[in-house]
Amino acid sequence: MVKKRTVIRNKTGLHARPASEFIKEAEKYTSKITIKRLDEEDAVNAKSIVMLLSLGLGKDTEVEISAKGDDEQQAVDNLVALIDSGFGE
Repeated sequence: MVKKRTVIRNKTGLHARPASEFIKEAEKYTSKITIKRLDEEDAVNAKSIVMLLSLGLGKDTEVEISAKGDDEQQAVDNLVALIDSGFGE
């Protein structure tokens, strides 16, 4: 299992458009991928838009992305890079 932390950087947080981009990237991988706020215990399925939006990830929220499977390292690295890019906002 690979885990990595990052901070939501874009001004509007992970609202519908960036969440959709995040899901699209997560679905490219066969690994089981989860995301959680560091101030909460429960991780959610990172391939579910409903679960991702339920986290209410705003600007400056610290998150942890974890993956388990054949492409876990690539999945985590690319999803963290996407968040760090600010989704082009």
